Amino acid sequence: MTSLFDPIQIGDLTLANRIWMPPMTRARATQDGVPTRIMIEYYRQRATAGLIISEGVYVNGDSSAFDRAPGLYTQEQVEAWKSVTAAVHAAGGHIFAQLWHCGRASNAALTGGVAPLSPSGRNEDLDKLAVQGLLANGEYVKIAASPSKAMNSEDIARTIADYGNAAANAKAAGFDGVEIHAANGYLPHQFLSPEVNARKDAYGGSRENRARFLMDVFAAAAAHFTPTRVGVRVSPLATYNNALDPDPESTYADLAQRLDAVGAGYLHAADQNAMAGGPSFLPRVLEMVRPHFRGVLVANGSLTPETGASLVDEGMADAVTYGRPFIANPDLVGRIRAGAKLAEPRSVGWYAMGEDGYTDYPALQEA
Repeated sequence: MTSLFDPIQIGDLTLANRIWMPPMTRARATQDGVPTRIMIEYYRQRATAGLIISEGVYVNGDSSAFDRAPGLYTQEQVEAWKSVTAAVHAAGGHIFAQLWHCGRASNAALTGGVAPLSPSGRNEDLDKLAVQGLLANGEYVKIAASPSKAMNSEDIARTIADYGNAAANAKAAGFDGVEIHAANGYLPHQFLSPEVNARKDAYGGSRENRARFLMDVFAAAAAHFTPTRVGVRVSPLATYNNALDPDPESTYADLAQRLDAVGAGYLHAADQNAMAGGPSFLPRVLEMVRPHFRGVLVANGSLTPETGASLVDEGMADAVTYGRPFIANPDLVGRIRAGAKLAEPRSVGWYAMGEDGYTDYPALQEA
């Protein structure tokens, strides 16, 4: 019987348990994407997670979909992240950076005045894309997505290089590895989707071609970390940002095989539908990839301690991630181990610039 508290190996990295913290945008960086001091305490508080996967971190200046999210493309950003990773390590934890490019799910106001990039310039569904802007009063609201530009070969090559540069910066900043965000309708997911990707070149059409962008990004990241220190997050059934697939079983079985072949450290399978309050499709998501990926499979999607423990015990997943529970329970691992009641996150502070709803949740002993 495997439990949530058993250690787990990713390549040469031994993690203390199988209760991981997933990426969650919290919008505490500066307008220039530089991590702020309060982020050090936020991540340090949660260092008992087997692995922390950071909030999405932009790979360049034209990849943003959310005001005040951090980046990893300037030296100032790298220097600020060093204090975060050092605090996590000092507390006994491990942390990966999630590399993020939002592609067409953006607005020109967030991308330096240039049109957001996308595989094919599909723009008839802009109202279905989730872009967040910061109002003067500190509130976040959905703003309109700008029409995107179809990427040419130079755009693709530059963007892949930017992922590689962000991975190099993650290593310089002290991260233990990186996760490629290929879920939630963002750029790699857009390439995977046959409804968003209508390209006729080597990056469109067949499953192999639609996976090529993500696999090239993986190779760029693995040039700076070993492949086992590179994870990939996918959400095959997500409707968020409208990167749909009429045959996700085929697309993601094929992708899982490709990631297995290159020795990816883990595959992070997310059920975005459950996170949005709908019925859980997580069993179906796991069934798509489990038979085709021999590495560490991580499950995400509105799990409870009981359902997470069951997935690990039954071998459907090797580790699980808890999002909102980690917001309200910085010592989530200890609470689950003790069988203690979990605190519920408050409705304030999801996206803001202060301590409220961010670093002011007490640990169990303090509570």
